[in-house]
Amino acid sequence: MDKAKRRLRMSNPWHLLATGFGSGLSPVVPGTMGSAAAIPFWLLLIQFPEWICWLVIIVGMFFGIMICQRTSDDMKVHDHGSIVWDEFIGMWITLMAIPVVNWQWVLAGFMVFRILDMWKPWPIRWFDRYVHGGLGIMLDDIIAAVFSFVIVWLLAFYQILTF
Repeated sequence: MDKAKRRLRMSNPWHLLATGFGSGLSPVVPGTMGSAAAIPFWLLLIQFPEWICWLVIIVGMFFGIMICQRTSDDMKVHDHGSIVWDEFIGMWITLMAIPVVNWQWVLAGFMVFRILDMWKPWPIRWFDRYVHGGLGIMLDDIIAAVFSFVIVWLLAFYQILTF
């Protein structure tokens, strides 16, 4: 375990949330593990009216800046791979675009978001490089999620994918 991870305490609520309830501590592909771990929470979230879902996502975005900043400061590393709250919010935004809740659409949303989050095409890469702190940690994933939302919505609207 690296030095930064040893500074984490799962008894600290900021650390617990920042690591996606521990999913970001995975030794392999922590961002992907965090994105996958976000899905069951989204499935619970969508039991509420859509406006509540969006409210939770927006509140999660704003609190996420603080969650990620505090955890990053405690770890003494900017945007350590184990900080995956940004992936949670990114997945929730992306999955709000799926037309039907089934595993195929969830998988499609997951794949689109992960591809954009990992490859970071412009302008995502610009925000990742030049916006720092908790806002920077959150913002590149939010932008990737907005692009993912649009792509998934277009795939459904134009019936490119018909699950």
